[in-house]
Amino acid sequence: MARPIVGIIGNQHFINDTYEVHAGGAMNSEAVALVSGALPLLVPSDPRYVDIQELMDTCDGFLFTGGRPNVHPEEYGEPATEAHGDFDRARDAITLPLIRALVERGQPFLGICRGFQEVNVAMGGSLYPEIRDLPGRMNHRMPPDGTIEEKFALRHPVTFTPDGPFARLFGADEVMTNTLHGQGIKEPGERVVVDGLAPDGTPEAIYIKDAPGFTMSVQWHPEYRAACDPVSRPLFEAFGVAVADWAEGRKARAGLIDA
Repeated sequence: MARPIVGIIGNQHFINDTYEVHAGGAMNSEAVALVSGALPLLVPSDPRYVDIQELMDTCDGFLFTGGRPNVHPEEYGEPATEAHGDFDRARDAITLPLIRALVERGQPFLGICRGFQEVNVAMGGSLYPEIRDLPGRMNHRMPPDGTIEEKFALRHPVTFTPDGPFARLFGADEVMTNTLHGQGIKEPGERVVVDGLAPDGTPEAIYIKDAPGFTMSVQWHPEYRAACDPVSRPLFEAFGVAVADWAEGRKARAGLIDA
């Protein structure tokens, strides 16, 4: 039986500062394939090459990944500053309208780190350019040195709304997560529900209120060791169920199986 397809949003990257590629982290593909049970399909995030409707008709769900470039602040009505870092306007042009269309259609998606921030901006929210510069906030960036295990190590708890969707999914009101981000939510977008917070009040888990599909998004990186991590695994499993349900519904709508 063919697996459902998850479009993994890629990032622009240069090999040796010269050769341009669209790249996706192997951790994302591994989590989608081995935990969500879906076929990972890397999406070149550039409107010159892909069309939103075409993507939605091809894929059953989407993973909005992390990435070094940030959402351009013009997308939420603010001027760019040095603190905002690098940008990828081509990715903005794909992800923001795609997220809005997915919410409306009820098609499942999972947002991670930059993807989490994209969901908030797509729904009309804004971002802080640098969390660690805010009074009372911790440094959420990854350690600049060390092994991959040290960079993705669990570093702080995230506390969820009691009996909210994340608490129900994880079977706990609090879990430990890694943290590898510089920006964070300033103002939540319309219908964006902040369902999990770091100890310093930084939003870490969101979903879209009254959305007909799976819209869970997290600020941490659950793709790291997703198959064996007790927090990552149920998140990717739940996403996989939502994607499989959408794929079955697609077949029923096409008349390939009994509804």
